[in-house]
Amino acid sequence: MAAPTTPTLRRRLLAAGALAPWVAPARSQAAEGAAYRPWPKSKPTPALELPAWESPPVRLAALRGQVVVLNFWASWCEPCRAEMPSLELMAERHKGDRLQVLAVNFRETDGMIRRFLEQTDFSLPILRDADGAAARAWQVRIFPSTVVIGRDGRAAFTVVGEVDWGGAEARAWIAPLL
Repeated sequence: MAAPTTPTLRRRLLAAGALAPWVAPARSQAAEGAAYRPWPKSKPTPALELPAWESPPVRLAALRGQVVVLNFWASWCEPCRAEMPSLELMAERHKGDRLQVLAVNFRETDGMIRRFLEQTDFSLPILRDADGAAARAWQVRIFPSTVVIGRDGRAAFTVVGEVDWGGAEARAWIAPLL
């Protein structure tokens, strides 16, 4: 195979640089542990309305009265994939507590999501952030990132990085909202 030409190499380097803010931090964050960040009181909670995978669109405003966990993820993100089973267990454990876990997929095609679902037993509702606008509105730059919203519709906190949502620390973050 011939060595890439300068324009081809330049395009590859630009593409790698464009992905770096999402890929590199996700790896380093997983190695260092998750970061819990209270949502600033002065910062409004963004609106959210996204199409869902093979179901009607979801509006955050319609979920008021429930605790909502928005998990921003992508199938190429290993820490995202690693935390998914604990998100599903948390959703199952708190089904009677009106806790809703939503997986917000970042900029992947139907084919990519379909392949991911064929390879896993993932069962949480998937919302489609096809253009990345939701991630920008919620200021998500590292994957996985999870925003937890209280019953009042106000964001309570963000967790950046991979978390065991069945662990003592995560249970302590969620318990006051339930």
